[in-house]
Amino acid sequence: MMRSQRVCGWLAGVAALALLVGGCQREEPGTFAGYIEGEYLYLSAPQGGYLASLDVARGTRVATGALVFAVAAEPETQALEEAQAGAKSAQARASNLRAPHRPSEIAVFAAQLRAAESALQLAQAQLAQQQALASRNYISAAGLDQAMAARDQAGAQVEALRGQLATLQAALGRHSEVLGAEAEAAAAASRVAQARWRLERKTVAAPVAGEIADTYFRPGEWVPAGSPVVSLLSDARRLIRFFVPETALATLRPGQLIKATCDGCPAPITAKIEFIGTQAEYTPPVIFSRESRAKLVYRIEARPDEGDAGSLRPGLPVEVHPGARPQ
Repeated sequence: MMRSQRVCGWLAGVAALALLVGGCQREEPGTFAGYIEGEYLYLSAPQGGYLASLDVARGTRVATGALVFAVAAEPETQALEEAQAGAKSAQARASNLRAPHRPSEIAVFAAQLRAAESALQLAQAQLAQQQALASRNYISAAGLDQAMAARDQAGAQVEALRGQLATLQAALGRHSEVLGAEAEAAAAASRVAQARWRLERKTVAAPVAGEIADTYFRPGEWVPAGSPVVSLLSDARRLIRFFVPETALATLRPGQLIKATCDGCPAPITAKIEFIGTQAEYTPPVIFSRESRAKLVYRIEARPDEGDAGSLRPGLPVEVHPGARPQ
């Protein structure tokens, strides 16, 4: 069902070819049999899912950018929200590492350092007193050890605070952390872009204006990834396909203007030749004769003017009258 338009065009081509080969005696001199061919666009989503909505009907016209169909996108929506949250967190961490420390933070550490130095001085004085008392045997060895431990603890606290304050003032050791945080933020932004792309591709719009030729799924049905949901035929993608014998091939050139007529057409259709087949559509016996050579036909394709193309239906038989010179 999905390729029915191409089948119809092929059948029309067979009929036109039969008309040319079998009924050439009834054609007017200088005219060739042909038909209208449509080059369909098959619109699909790159990811599978249940068809959420089908916003067009067969036979209706759509404008460029009009919504055609949408596939359910709950997983993609959740993935995008997760990626955005991760990107926000990574960006906040990078900003925090790039920002210099506030003077108030440095002042707090400086005050703590001064307090620790005072505590160290006090511990050293108490240790000296304990050592003097210990030399006279006024205190036990345990009391002296306790005073020495208090002095060592106060000294370690001073060294730790001095290192932290120096790091804050000179921003030492933060460059590699900033680079790592910025790289993680960039990777998170890429994940957001990928998730957004996947979500946006669940909704498909018409790339060009044209007519909806057929639909292949109904809302609620599962659509495999890449499966066409709608076929679209634009006015610019219609052409005239006709066949000429070998004897007339040399009189036609790409860019040449032709005229075509059909039953019911109010006026002749103007078209420009775009393609001339390089091989015969009919293969004769190996031994050529004059009779078999007369049956050779070549496929020609011509693009109608945009003003005429919209009214031409695929499969419509036409008679082609070459006349103008190459452009």
